[in-house]
Amino acid sequence: MRMIRFLLPFMLSFFILKATESTITMSSHYCSNSTTFSPNSTYHANLNRVLDDLVRDAGANPDNGFNFTSSKASSSNAVYGSFMCRGDVSKKECANCVRNARIRITQLCQMTKVSFLWYDRCMLRYSDTNFTRKVELKPLLAGYNEENIDQSDKFMKVLNVTTDHAAREAARHPPRMYGHGHAEFSQEKTLYTFAQCVPYLSNNDCWECLRNATSSLLRIKEGKIGGRVFLPSCFVRFEIYPFYGSSSKGKVHFKWEIYAAVLAAAIGVALLFYMIVWHILRGRKRILRRESKSGIKEDQIVRRQISGLHSLQFDLQTIEAATDNFSNNNKLGEGGFGPVYKGTLPNGQEIAAKRLSRSSGQGVEEFKTEVELVAKLQHRNLVRLLGFSVERDETILVYEYVPNGSLDRLLFDPELSGQLDWSTRYKVMVGVARGLLYLHEDSRLRIIHRDLKASNILLDADMNPKISDFGLARIFGNDQTQASTNRIVGTYGYMSPEYLMFGHFSVKSDVFSYGVLMLEIITGKKNSQFSALYCDEGLLGYVWKHWSNRTSSEIADPVLSNAYSVNEVIRCMHIGLLCVQDDTEDRPTMDSVVLMLNSESINIPVPQRPTFFFSSKKNKPAPSVPNSDLSTSKVDQSNNKITSSSSATDSGYAEPVPR
Repeated sequence: MRMIRFLLPFMLSFFILKATESTITMSSHYCSNSTTFSPNSTYHANLNRVLDDLVRDAGANPDNGFNFTSSKASSSNAVYGSFMCRGDVSKKECANCVRNARIRITQLCQMTKVSFLWYDRCMLRYSDTNFTRKVELKPLLAGYNEENIDQSDKFMKVLNVTTDHAAREAARHPPRMYGHGHAEFSQEKTLYTFAQCVPYLSNNDCWECLRNATSSLLRIKEGKIGGRVFLPSCFVRFEIYPFYGSSSKGKVHFKWEIYAAVLAAAIGVALLFYMIVWHILRGRKRILRRESKSGIKEDQIVRRQISGLHSLQFDLQTIEAATDNFSNNNKLGEGGFGPVYKGTLPNGQEIAAKRLSRSSGQGVEEFKTEVELVAKLQHRNLVRLLGFSVERDETILVYEYVPNGSLDRLLFDPELSGQLDWSTRYKVMVGVARGLLYLHEDSRLRIIHRDLKASNILLDADMNPKISDFGLARIFGNDQTQASTNRIVGTYGYMSPEYLMFGHFSVKSDVFSYGVLMLEIITGKKNSQFSALYCDEGLLGYVWKHWSNRTSSEIADPVLSNAYSVNEVIRCMHIGLLCVQDDTEDRPTMDSVVLMLNSESINIPVPQRPTFFFSSKKNKPAPSVPNSDLSTSKVDQSNNKITSSSSATDSGYAEPVPR
């Protein structure tokens, strides 16, 4: 009798699960074997309590379709759990799905502290850490229908558009954060897509997560009639049959032909807008030159031109008080713009005040670029501009304080580089890639940074990277892919061959700089100061030599003391070499780089031998810049900066002052 009493609940749960699994199809699950707990332990009791609370909440909460809870226990026994139902399912379907997921997850993931279960209609998860504080892109779970679609190329184009549209809809519709739609692929077939994020993400974080999910969905397998990718923070799915409800909020219906027509019209409007803005900016540059010649003070010109950003203006006295009147004791460093000082505002917030030096080669244009541009950019991997001050001949930018300083300060210092273990270096590479992807694709503006390097990567208290220094950045129009300049500005060793030689720049120029940065992070060696002791052809030649000799593992920074994953080092080296390919077409885009860094299942193209024009400068001439409009060009050997002057201007308006 006691045995029957013990088995009865299990038998009932088994039959209930079997009876409903036909309508709640299990999609995928993940159980982490790295952390486990013992049966009948305190953690086990807390887990059961959390799972029971989630089941109860799923039945009691009528509209939200999501809940997060915790055991509120000590850190060693704390359990955090959540469920999320697909945005279109009813309360009853949601409760039923969560109830069955609660039973199934403990059967599949026995005694593991981190577990995920994705059903078609809901997701259930638990962990021993609070997972609501960040976007999670691992683990990646994927599944595909093995049947192939006809007209695969056309189908993938339609799929790319529909998944992108569903993802954008999801990011725009809090708190449920889901979007879906369909497109007629042919007379017989209709494509249906669905995307959703966990509701504790911001709009930007949701978009970042779905970008990763859709990139994986489109690349892991092509030409399948159905597929899905699940990340802990979001998911995306497509089928050639309707798998979601038709009356849900946020639904998107459109035909491919209509979308193409709308897209063409939008491009036309964007082009017209770009031309208008270009002429306005050109006129502003002429006004600026006239006012400068007429004796109007530079700070008056700047104040007039950025007058629309009143909320970001700081009183100079406030900054002086915060920095102890720019005391040397508070000086953090000095760059091309001028010295940077640490300060503390009256509310206790720490700041970094970048003060334009009188002797700086930079001026109004770079200052305006940085204020007007960075103020509009919000991303966890970009340094945040708090404000500016233009007063009493002082020109100051006020940023958030980033306590660990610049990446180069740690990476290239033999005594400090040990603080950058492999996991930190990998995190930096991924974070910088995400920041660049945001600039290139996901921000309201398409931004080309043009000066990506280790000294322009700042590290916060948790060693998260933040891209800084946008004085040389350029904005591209929606349909613009490349631009040219007669004034080569930037830093020796990071510039792509097409930019250094011909003045052509694009998103692929930033990709090249990122590739150099990756190889520096892996090796711990600075490209622009590479010694002939390592390789007579510079860092790129050094890495390529080991790659071609199949001795890739030997290039890792010795300070790492073999405490790293050899496969990860080789993979990052592989990606870095792809980024520094001579031909821009052979370099990946940043969304591909992010995907390759986050998914080990992606096949990476084989790189070709790069041109080693960044060789050791010892006893070698500075590179020439073959441009008929360029009057002079030189390399400043003291700080590895390229500066150049010209009587011409680029694209009809003045370039920022060379650095």
